[in-house]
Amino acid sequence: MGDLAERAPPDLTREMAHHERPYLTAFADPSTFPSIFDAAQAETTTQSTTESTTETTTTEDDGFGALGLPRKLVRALARENIVTPFEIQKATVPDALAGKDVLGRGQTGSGKTLAFGLPVLARVARGERARPRHPKALVLVPTRELAMQVNDALLPLGKALGVFLKTAVGGVPYDRQIDALERGVEIIVATPGRLGDLINRGVCVLDDIEVTVLDEADQMADMGFLPEVTELLAKTPAGAQRLLFSATLDNDVDTLVQRFMTDPVTHSTEPAVATVTTMDHHLLLIPPHDKFRVTASIAAREGRTMMFARTQMGVDRLVEQLTAVGVRAGGLHGGKTQRARTRTLAEFKEGRTTVLVATDVAARGIHVDGVSLVVHIDPPRDAKDYLHRAGRTARAGESGSVATLVLPKQRRSTLAMLGKAGVEPEETRVRAGDAALADLTGAREPSGVPVPPDEPRRPHRPAGDRRPGEHRHSGDHRHGGDHRHNGEKRFSGPRGPRSGPRRTH
Repeated sequence: MGDLAERAPPDLTREMAHHERPYLTAFADPSTFPSIFDAAQAETTTQSTTESTTETTTTEDDGFGALGLPRKLVRALARENIVTPFEIQKATVPDALAGKDVLGRGQTGSGKTLAFGLPVLARVARGERARPRHPKALVLVPTRELAMQVNDALLPLGKALGVFLKTAVGGVPYDRQIDALERGVEIIVATPGRLGDLINRGVCVLDDIEVTVLDEADQMADMGFLPEVTELLAKTPAGAQRLLFSATLDNDVDTLVQRFMTDPVTHSTEPAVATVTTMDHHLLLIPPHDKFRVTASIAAREGRTMMFARTQMGVDRLVEQLTAVGVRAGGLHGGKTQRARTRTLAEFKEGRTTVLVATDVAARGIHVDGVSLVVHIDPPRDAKDYLHRAGRTARAGESGSVATLVLPKQRRSTLAMLGKAGVEPEETRVRAGDAALADLTGAREPSGVPVPPDEPRRPHRPAGDRRPGEHRHSGDHRHGGDHRHNGEKRFSGPRGPRSGPRRTH
């Protein structure tokens, strides 16, 4: 089916993609559909896109055309119902289009993905097709989930320009990634560990990189990726453009800035210590013996809730306890298989589970609309973790609440951490069943009826038993995976032959 999409005329390909997501296998692994993220809004129009990729729009006061983006890209944004740029996009896109190195900082949900994605797409679209094994643009991210989010946001826009994107992440076999690189790919969205492995295997060369993006650079430093990131950047051409985007720009990334960026232009939409003002912050003081009862009653509330625990074992134990008292909850952490992580996120997004329990590693890559409450079951270790956890709610200007469960011995250290985050929480002493707890969080008594276990999955069929026209799933096989870094994700599949000029629509 991927070959059919590759050979189809542009208008037919666009129509097929509009009605049948699986036909997009020329641009992404079919295992990535349906998407579990809402980084880009649904298509709403079918405007023509026959202009040259280098033709720019007439100036508009508030739209993307005023930023100097190609007309074809602006129209692709409109089809995704994205018509008004966020502040970080207004600030950074013109400088990035001009070829300057850019440091961009904005809070979670501020639109950083398109802030770097749009100028990268515009630049790559102006040139020739990528050579085999030689991508032209590199986007480095810390986690598999974030790689998926970036890919999902940019994929339909790249399609409109004839630009191919692929993800290179751990936890999945190498064969599809190697095949895609052999055919040639313009933009590669990668986690540091897997990209380094592909380079060592000789199937990816960074000599043709024109622009490199570091997304969530501070998180990569926090996760210990700084040496690998430094090594990868050193393999890109010295004169290549560098864009660094993050929720915070602090001392942890100074080494990268000083070594690899030339006269960077800095844009920030928030003060150095950022608090999301649309959030209500609550510090709930609870007795130790009442912690689970308080947690369970909050989890039983109406609405979509995210809870954070420090360890993988803590996540698994809490999910088991919540399901035993009647709360539909799912767990997410780096120790789970990629198929399990994808399934858990899809169930949370679609409302089949109402509570997602996660570790900090997973926090950066999660983009789910409608999360109205974030609960810190275990207080985070530092201010940055607090802000990134809290950023799962109140996204893009919406409101939300953040509650931190604090035992008596944790109060002083938690207040100190919140002070560094610029947060002044409302302190309340609560127990399970208190009216104050219900007023602040919507807590209610769980049903007590255990959630039935999931139905058994269909057994895996050998490759030779695939149905006609069915694609091999790169999924979550035991072999070939790279599990050195828990925070790495999927790679999209190969496409058809790459002969001939760049396609335009």
